[in-house]
Amino acid sequence: MSKQINVALIGNPNTGKTSVFNQLTGLNQKVGNYPGITVEKKEGICKLPRGVKAHILDLPGTYSLNTTSLDESVAVELLLNKNDKDHPDVAVVVSDVENLKRNLLLFTQIKDLKIPAILVINMADRMSRKGISIDIDLLEKKLNCKIALVSTRKETGIDKLRELIADYKNLSKAQNVDTSVIAPEYFEKLRETFPKEDVYKLWLVITQDVNFMPLEKKLFKDASSFATKSKSELKRLQQKETILRYQFINGILKETYKVDVNAAKGFRATLDKVLTHKVFGYVIFLLILLTIFQAIYGWSEYPMDLIDGFFASATEWVKDTLPPGVFTNLIAEGILAGIGGIVIFIPQIAFLFLFIALLEETGYMSRVVFLMDRIMRPFGLSGKSVVPLISGTACAIPAVMATRTIENWKERLITILVVPFTTCSARLPVYLIIIALVIPEGSLLGLSYKALTLMLLYLLGFGASIFSALILNKILKIKSKSFFVVEMPNYKLPLLKNVGYTVLEKTKSFVFGAGKIILAISIILWFLGSNGFSDEFKNAETIVTNRVKEQGFSSSSEIYFENNQNDLNTGLESDTDSAALQQKELEERAISQEIASYKLEHSYMGYMGKAIEPIVRPLGYDWKIGIAVLTSFAAREVFVGTLATIYSVGNDEEETIKNRMAAEVNPITKKPLFNLASGISLLLFYAFAMQCMSTLAVVKRETNSWKWPAGQLVFMSLFAYLVALIAYQLLK
Repeated sequence: MSKQINVALIGNPNTGKTSVFNQLTGLNQKVGNYPGITVEKKEGICKLPRGVKAHILDLPGTYSLNTTSLDESVAVELLLNKNDKDHPDVAVVVSDVENLKRNLLLFTQIKDLKIPAILVINMADRMSRKGISIDIDLLEKKLNCKIALVSTRKETGIDKLRELIADYKNLSKAQNVDTSVIAPEYFEKLRETFPKEDVYKLWLVITQDVNFMPLEKKLFKDASSFATKSKSELKRLQQKETILRYQFINGILKETYKVDVNAAKGFRATLDKVLTHKVFGYVIFLLILLTIFQAIYGWSEYPMDLIDGFFASATEWVKDTLPPGVFTNLIAEGILAGIGGIVIFIPQIAFLFLFIALLEETGYMSRVVFLMDRIMRPFGLSGKSVVPLISGTACAIPAVMATRTIENWKERLITILVVPFTTCSARLPVYLIIIALVIPEGSLLGLSYKALTLMLLYLLGFGASIFSALILNKILKIKSKSFFVVEMPNYKLPLLKNVGYTVLEKTKSFVFGAGKIILAISIILWFLGSNGFSDEFKNAETIVTNRVKEQGFSSSSEIYFENNQNDLNTGLESDTDSAALQQKELEERAISQEIASYKLEHSYMGYMGKAIEPIVRPLGYDWKIGIAVLTSFAAREVFVGTLATIYSVGNDEEETIKNRMAAEVNPITKKPLFNLASGISLLLFYAFAMQCMSTLAVVKRETNSWKWPAGQLVFMSLFAYLVALIAYQLLK
């Protein structure tokens, strides 16, 4: 059996590194975090010629090995540390055919670490259109390396890349640039002090402290204290190294890289003028968002109805097929109800990720970052803060991690603290079920009221984050000064394979990540709702039957009768005996539902809910919603799964979760529990509340203190409660 080799995929941002990774690994990939650190780690398996298997590690995008962020530092540390299990046998450096000069800076640095390196020149399909010609043979000779000319769009060059990776042992390790000429005496002293170590590797270790943070220096403890020069002197030497490398690169490209200046150009500049215009840019962005939210509702309605009906039928089938008992109830009322409460939202979540992936693939997302910098500056944020805020629409956890790219501590801290206000995909199931229940049908200017409500909730979250940033900018007495620089990638048609992988990976991560929590909580809630210690719980059937005889049915049963009245009327017209039988069946079902409801109210969960009901009642909620709000602190999307479990416990009706929620009655007002007032209150509560313990844990890790996440939790919870209270009291 052949040995598995490690391959590091590295390159500048926007060079198509992800496309190359997807072509090499296909679906054999996974996403996680580096051990002990909140930086995303993508890895996959690639089958190579001659039966060789490669472990591909997609390193964070970096412009050079002179680190300025934690992402870049992670990449450098892996390249330096031979004892790391993922240390590469070969480095694949991905470059962009239009920005080859800048990309070669990173390539020459990696080559000088004496790691076997392959240069991938990506987007080869753009060469003829941009008037670019490259003498590949001469470039290989000058750089003393092997080159793969690749087009991921046309799927060319990947087979050659696989062959080069498999043949990595024959790649040259010769250095491109002698860095020691920038300070001969200093580098000579390094050689004398550490004769067994590579001098360029030592130089990189020493200089990392200058830019961002110390690397893990177990192998180079003495070297890390060898920075006899001041930080400013080391910085100047780094600049000299960069100039030296560009002199080398310019000399090579003058002979090997030609551009026809008369080639077609100007389209990008024209489009940028429109999309980043100080008026039209915002209008276009708003229209794009409106279109996205309209599509999320319109396109996903049919598959959601199918999923909802499937789980209702599956629950009924389990109860009819399996013998009655605890195990059957656990499957039907606990497991199926909980899972169904989250699976139903897969279509809408997948569509959200689809549109985000499309915006990123086309290059438009970078224009949004540039556009929003004008808005962010007065609030103490930079344009770079927009990246975490936009990432927050998927999940607050990676969004908080994304603040690592913000060098200024004050801007980074403020961004971390306000990111949870942005509407993440975990809030989406809550929003969708409540909007479906309380927002009426209809449209305005061709956009449905429901889509507009969802859009407003997203804008509300973004507005809250900006307003909070303004307050924090005034409160936090941290001196700061920063400059905003963003790279505008070329516009390109989205690569459907990349979009597909992104949607699949993100949706799968969301569903399985939330699914584990929801399944566990659903089982716990089912147990708490199916068991009780009181006499009321044990004698529920007798108590309810006698109450119905004496006082009649409850308000919720009356709503149940109203929903079935049309069928009864039809029966009365056609067959009196049949209608009477149908009436009797409805009454039996109504009694069965009332018994289930009474038992639930006097179960362990019922008593827990009653204990917190005084706190949530002023917001228009009952004890069931209170339980759902409480459990959703584990993860926001658990709210729907909790209600799905609560309304399924002891229920034999083949009804969807939405129908059961719609039939719920407020015991005080005797009106539907989910109405406009309580619905808006719930929507606003979830728009502002810090309802995710995982986010708190990540914030603690990023700020290295419990002070900031504790402040987040208290402020956001109180603010959400106050806004929800005011909304309900005004609307009821």
